[in-house]
Amino acid sequence: MWTGWPACIRRVFPFLIWWPDVTKASLRSDFLAGLTGAVVVLPQAVAFATIAGMPPEYGLYAGMVPAVVAALFGSSRHLVSGPTTAASVVLFSSLSVYALPGSPDYVILALTLTLMVGVIELVLGLARMGALVNFISHSVIVGFTAGAAILIATKQLKNFFGVEVLRGEHVHDVLIHFAGELANINPYVTGVAVMTLLSGIAVRRWVPRLPYMIVAMVAGSLAALLLKTEFGEATTHISTVGALPNTLPPLSMPDLSLTTIKNLAPAALAVTLFALTEAVSIGRSLA
Repeated sequence: MWTGWPACIRRVFPFLIWWPDVTKASLRSDFLAGLTGAVVVLPQAVAFATIAGMPPEYGLYAGMVPAVVAALFGSSRHLVSGPTTAASVVLFSSLSVYALPGSPDYVILALTLTLMVGVIELVLGLARMGALVNFISHSVIVGFTAGAAILIATKQLKNFFGVEVLRGEHVHDVLIHFAGELANINPYVTGVAVMTLLSGIAVRRWVPRLPYMIVAMVAGSLAALLLKTEFGEATTHISTVGALPNTLPPLSMPDLSLTTIKNLAPAALAVTLFALTEAVSIGRSLA
């Protein structure tokens, strides 16, 4: 295969560098990996969108478009780009203060934040400043990840136990409010959540060859269906995602006002640094 592409072309399309190494055997493996990733990303992307406070269909779009863009313009053929748990929870924590999650205003703010992150990453890439992530210690990443996990668990208490919790408040305020809602815990919703969690842990522990996230989603869905059939939705109050829209969302312009940019600048910087560090960490582990 011809590899004499000019340096300027290879710089714009990095896949031209590793494309000659693709063989029939590697292409088959890549196809299986892509198929597996597509199956896993369907429920995962919806979950990420829910964590981020976005409509579920946006998770699917975020799981598809970045993967295609990264395949053409990314420098690694192993690293998959897309939404992550940490980025989703940072987005929710940053935007829920300014708009109701899932509302049109919230979606516009989310588009604005992601645009800001993309511009910052593009500038860092053109300036060859990606090496800055090498100065972020491993302890910082572990601390940020652990903090994100705690924040995610706190924000999902309402969905796990079927109670109302405070929105846009600090972790300790949410926990104090949740303690007062213990008497209102929905046992049906909690049962489905526990079933989903335990089935995923069990499969990952004893049958690691199976995609534990898919198995957990199926087990939880079946448990919810059985409970709703047996006791009725009016009793269980188990809600479902429902059918996703089969059309693309309308085009929306981000809010580029100075006030919005000022409010979102800290979150944009945090998401940028964490995304770069996360990508470098995964790339190094694969290398």
